[in-house]
Amino acid sequence: MKPSTFGDEIGLHVAIIMDGNGRWAQARGLPRSAGHRVGATAVRRVIEAAPACGITTLTLFAFSSDNWKRPGPEVQVLFRLFERYLRTETASCVEKGIRLEIIGRRDRLSARVRHAMEVAEQATAAGTTLRLRLAIDYSSRDALVQAASHGPRSRAQLEEMLGAESGAACRTRDVDLLIRTGGEQRLSDFLLWESAYAELYFTPVAWPDFESGALADAVAEFHRRQRRFGGLVLETRSAVAS
Repeated sequence: MKPSTFGDEIGLHVAIIMDGNGRWAQARGLPRSAGHRVGATAVRRVIEAAPACGITTLTLFAFSSDNWKRPGPEVQVLFRLFERYLRTETASCVEKGIRLEIIGRRDRLSARVRHAMEVAEQATAAGTTLRLRLAIDYSSRDALVQAASHGPRSRAQLEEMLGAESGAACRTRDVDLLIRTGGEQRLSDFLLWESAYAELYFTPVAWPDFESGALADAVAEFHRRQRRFGGLVLETRSAVAS
């Protein structure tokens, strides 16, 4: 499949809930932090594979606002990994034309993490191959509440305000395909508005084991489905006549 830029409307917006890191580690007698470290390599694999799958916007759920409830040491590991990823992968993103954006709250993050985010976003702002969005301290319901509090009078206004509340640099098209790894089958407060008509794809594969081929399989399944957006699919003239 020919790669396309995120400005190309034929490209896909794929969102992924990267689940199963901790359970993957525990099943191997390892601390949960080991699963998060291995999961970081899966992030790199999926990002590299995305353009060839026709994906032009990729949103990864890295840290939910509800994840603050996890034990402090685990949260610290997650943010150390996140900061390290930003510092070590930014040059590669620039080289590959990947535009990095962070959505979610920033006021509860450390100054070091916020600085790394800002540097990465500025350095990659000219990328056109893939729009990579990382959701950090993100809650879709909180963003919806904040956007609605401004009194939007139309869907378009609400979408604009929702983007602003989420920290999006510019308007993002709706999600076409939402993938969740790790066996769970729920949305967990992720992109609820943007995923109104998304195709959902749940896989038992834990995130550390999610390979580029698994991403291609999910996209292939997406293309086999019929998207009606509340209407009907009229396949033949006789169907229209009836």
